Amino acid sequence: MKGPAVAALPRRLRSAIYTRKSSEEGLDMEFNSLDAQREACEAYVASQRAEGWAAIRERYDDGGFSGGTLERPALQHLLADIEAGLVDVVVVYKIDRLSRSLMDFARLVEVLDRNNVTFVSVTQSFNTTTSMGRLTLNILLSFAQFEREVIGERIRDKVAASRKCGMWMGGVVPLGYRVENRKLIVDEAEAATVRMIFERFVAIGSATVLARAMVAEGVRNKRGRPIDKGFIYKLLNNRVYVGEAVHKGAAYPGQHAAIVDRDLWDKAHGTLRQSPRLRAANTRSQDPALLKGIIFTEAGAAMTPTATRKGTRLYRYYTSMDLIRSRAGENAGPRRLPAGMVEAAVVGEIRRMIRAPEVAARTIEALRQQDGDVDERAVVEALAGFDRLWGSLFPAERARIVRLLVERVTVGAGSVAVDLRSDGFGSLVRDMIAAPPGSHA
Repeated sequence: MKGPAVAALPRRLRSAIYTRKSSEEGLDMEFNSLDAQREACEAYVASQRAEGWAAIRERYDDGGFSGGTLERPALQHLLADIEAGLVDVVVVYKIDRLSRSLMDFARLVEVLDRNNVTFVSVTQSFNTTTSMGRLTLNILLSFAQFEREVIGERIRDKVAASRKCGMWMGGVVPLGYRVENRKLIVDEAEAATVRMIFERFVAIGSATVLARAMVAEGVRNKRGRPIDKGFIYKLLNNRVYVGEAVHKGAAYPGQHAAIVDRDLWDKAHGTLRQSPRLRAANTRSQDPALLKGIIFTEAGAAMTPTATRKGTRLYRYYTSMDLIRSRAGENAGPRRLPAGMVEAAVVGEIRRMIRAPEVAARTIEALRQQDGDVDERAVVEALAGFDRLWGSLFPAERARIVRLLVERVTVGAGSVAVDLRSDGFGSLVRDMIAAPPGSHA
């Protein structure tokens, strides 16, 4: 006697549900668009239970990713599982959830076919295993790609129109501003740094020298990185600082406040229009004489800065007024000395004195008499930081420091005597403590 017939069970089809949402808006809600897509797909898979369909537990959700690219975390995870043979059916709410690009989708279909995986759209009934399903799929994808391109054109037109109205349309926020309610608002602390960079570039005319000074002073950009020459050039050419918005090379009045006035902008760009080689030559030729008005010979004759040019090179000297006025004398002292040699000797003496413990003690005592309570540690640290400060100063600033510290320089045959001002170090330290290097950041 034969036993009862056993019905053949359908093959279990492991169904992977993929969801995607372009915008991040609303993703933090308890029930969002991704949940709605998944719920619809799960209901469809449940309706095919008799055919052996079963939704796998793994979730493939891409929230905040465009359908114009395949570089999406959940999609890449899904493709890896397909290649590993863990998926039989891919279920989506709508085909543009998987891709809006016809070319990209063709690649996806190739992966699906190679692994014998079926693709199903819940709201658009077709099956990629049939020729009619493929035709329908390609038609729908063509419309999806057309829609994406139209949306892109609309967005570009909207950005262009908004730019022409002077609106801020996003991107990297320039140094000197912050964004509030999608508008650029001046950040006064950073704006001071921007103005300082413009002013110092106009004064020195060299982005290379200015960049070195910014690094030495610890000035940082908005991301906390040191300011280099490339950053300075971008900043100097950014028309947002004169209150303008730029779109495709054309400038329009902006809806934000300017940080730099037109006069300073024009001066900076007048300097930029000069060739870098000419600006470098001008920078060297405009170096002020550090010892002007304070250098004398042993005989008491003042020495004045002079210069001669041979070809493209400039040679600076300190020349005795006795020589200039053709006055002779047995003890006239040196008639003409190379400026660089004398200045280096004087700066070296200043540095030696600053490192001396007795100078620190006298400076602390002088400040205590003038200001009362004194932070001795801050004074010592300021004096110790003089070398680093000196390396970051422009020539005009160095000249001011020398005049602050030096009363008189007397040069003789092979000797240089430096008389320092008794109150000079106290004034210098007070300035350094009030505005330490990096205070512009």
